[in-house]
Amino acid sequence: MSRSAHPAGPRHADVLPEGHYLAPPADLNALDAKVWAQTVTRDESGVLTVGGIDVKRLAEEFGTPAYILDETDFRARARAWRTAFGSDADVFYAGKAFLSRAVVRWLNEEGLNLDVCSGGELTTALSAGMPAERIAFHGNNKSAEEIERAVRAGVGRIVLDSFLEIVRVAHIAQSLGKRQRVQIRVTVGVEAHTHEFIATAHEDQKFGIPLADGQAAEAVRRALQLDGLELTGIHSHIGSQIFDMSGFEVAAHRVVGLLKDIRDEHGVELPEIDLGGGLGIAYTSDDDPREPHEIAKALSEIVTRECEAAKLRTPRISVEPGRAVVGPTAFTLYEVGTVKPLDGLRTYVSVDGGMSDNIRTALYDAEYSVVLASRTSDAGPMLSRVVGKHCESGDIVVRDAFLPADLAPGDLIAVPATGAYCRSMASNYNHVLRPPVVAVKDGEARVIVRRETEEDLLRLDVG
Repeated sequence: MSRSAHPAGPRHADVLPEGHYLAPPADLNALDAKVWAQTVTRDESGVLTVGGIDVKRLAEEFGTPAYILDETDFRARARAWRTAFGSDADVFYAGKAFLSRAVVRWLNEEGLNLDVCSGGELTTALSAGMPAERIAFHGNNKSAEEIERAVRAGVGRIVLDSFLEIVRVAHIAQSLGKRQRVQIRVTVGVEAHTHEFIATAHEDQKFGIPLADGQAAEAVRRALQLDGLELTGIHSHIGSQIFDMSGFEVAAHRVVGLLKDIRDEHGVELPEIDLGGGLGIAYTSDDDPREPHEIAKALSEIVTRECEAAKLRTPRISVEPGRAVVGPTAFTLYEVGTVKPLDGLRTYVSVDGGMSDNIRTALYDAEYSVVLASRTSDAGPMLSRVVGKHCESGDIVVRDAFLPADLAPGDLIAVPATGAYCRSMASNYNHVLRPPVVAVKDGEARVIVRRETEEDLLRLDVG
């Protein structure tokens, strides 16, 4: 898929072609459980509620836009992943999806480990009490200062991403009198069925050391020779928003082949294999993600089968769900500002947020659902495009959706499945303030990441 585009953004006024899959839903007020957090429902008056609190109250207390996170749902999904993989495997929550100190505490309490990929994420994890030995540190360009902090803290694993990093981590660990546990990230030449910009295992990209031409084997040889390193396994990640397990099967076959070569050449059977993350979630009713227990069973069978064929002991498996844990747990609550019908085309619905709180539509052509949240409606459907308030033609939140034809300024609308990569990729474009994250549980709501203020913006501007 080519991503050649005009700098001003993609064509933004295309109408739905005849025969397009999108059709008005039978009930505009319905909530598809597949795309909403588990406690989201409508009360007797038709107002959207989460954790027993209606969105009108949330908007009044916390303002809009706001990310509303269902803590009950988050914890249930974390437990489901932990239970599915059991005590013989490790589940590392990918902090890049969304990280805060409250989330770190939830992960710790629910028994998940944590994957970080920057000094800031590491600091957040440690400050919230995540045991260092349950932290994995990723990144393709970790600074010497970040590596030293990680080694001093005693992180359980550093994932090595280049030949330079092998030497860098070994030198720092040895200078501190430590032996650091590491894995080597390899690119296995498998491209998952996903968007080009988030497919990460093909060889022409910045992550990992290629399996081709013996490069990964050479990286292993060097790591095994360095006193500052304890090589525990091989890491592979094949992409994001994946529903088909066939890519994992090919990746596991190639990684196990490398493990066999390591055993045959060095007499060492590495005890760990990390298959990364990237498992998809439902953004719309057309998406059909697998449950954690299905994924765990499939991955375990794949690795076991490959190891038996190679006459290797089955290594301990690690996985890194991020989006699959937090993505469905949150929705973004907006207030409608203007409604602009364009005859014969569509209606543009402008909200008080936009690409600064959800860049994924502009960046990846991501699809989302949307519903009228502050009431129900018997009005007919109108083809709508939900857009933001930014000075940018590509400022689109939901490209194509049906909303009630009586939608008006002041109504609240909600976009589900925004728990992952929305707050974590949020920006201050046009000096718009980043929204808060409000956690809701059992009839109580609290801010876990506060809304930015104009004072925050000016505090950074030293003039």
